[in-house]
Amino acid sequence: DSEIKEEVPVHEEFILCCGVETQVLKCGPWTNLFNEPRANRPKLLIFIITGNPGFSAFYVPFAKALYSSINRRFPVWVISHAGHALVPKGKKILTTLDDSNAQEINDIYGLQGQVEHKLAFLRTHVPKEVKLVVIGHSIGCYFNLEILKLAPELPIIRSFLLFPTIERMSESPNGRIATPLLCWLRYALYVFAYLLLKPWPEKIKSFMIRIALRMMNLQSEFSVLSVLEPFCLANAAYLGGQEMMKVVKRDNDTIKTYLPKLTFYYGTIDAWCPTKYYEDIKKDFPEGDIRLCEKKIPHAFILRFPQEMADMVADWLKDDLSKI
Repeated sequence: DSEIKEEVPVHEEFILCCGVETQVLKCGPWTNLFNEPRANRPKLLIFIITGNPGFSAFYVPFAKALYSSINRRFPVWVISHAGHALVPKGKKILTTLDDSNAQEINDIYGLQGQVEHKLAFLRTHVPKEVKLVVIGHSIGCYFNLEILKLAPELPIIRSFLLFPTIERMSESPNGRIATPLLCWLRYALYVFAYLLLKPWPEKIKSFMIRIALRMMNLQSEFSVLSVLEPFCLANAAYLGGQEMMKVVKRDNDTIKTYLPKLTFYYGTIDAWCPTKYYEDIKKDFPEGDIRLCEKKIPHAFILRFPQEMADMVADWLKDDLSKI
């Protein structure tokens, strides 16, 4: 096949959202929805909320594959979590919009603060008439449900919850290991990260990341230096500790209210949300669109299976997009 696929345009921005540096990666030609003439403004935005750590650069292959799978009709954006990305040297922070919510969010690096961070972004960067498809991965699924509950005015037409960590996190196989590390030994991890990583020059960090990506057979178009930044790792650990303590009971009320809009996708080899969690939610909501993976895709699908997941999500979206 001699056909050469046209490269998917991805635009990187660093903005202030609630006073915090935030990385946003945007697939498609639309970079500012408010600046677009109404006639050219897309009618829908696909918004991806990452797992933890919220390093959005690792989601770019999935976002690009999804953008291509929907025939490039609508933008696909990925947002980092608050405190999980630092602006690289020489990169400007966009301050075109007034960050009026900066003082309103307590504990922005915590579980509820991250929800408010995403809501603030949607309210200030997406016109009210633009419909939304929200895709959550891992703890992003918890944020997804919280957004539905707290902002019923947002025009969300579909929500996808991929490998959802929305209940009993500390009881899961991975949770039993992570809970003592993140809840009881977190400060020791902070000290270790700062003592080990803080003295490293940026060139050494970049070299180490390149080696690690090569060993994992991965590529990244954008800087992933945040992976070795003590500040970002500390915030990821802090958020993880709150997840273990607070993500306990499934929010059945919100699920029941928005069930027609929801699609759940559980893994069969997922130590964060074992198949028992799938069986339990399927029993409680037999009429829901709750699926079990048949392809042995791991929890961290973004590393090895971005195309497969993008094709599935695009297929599930076909009917909704045909009406727009």
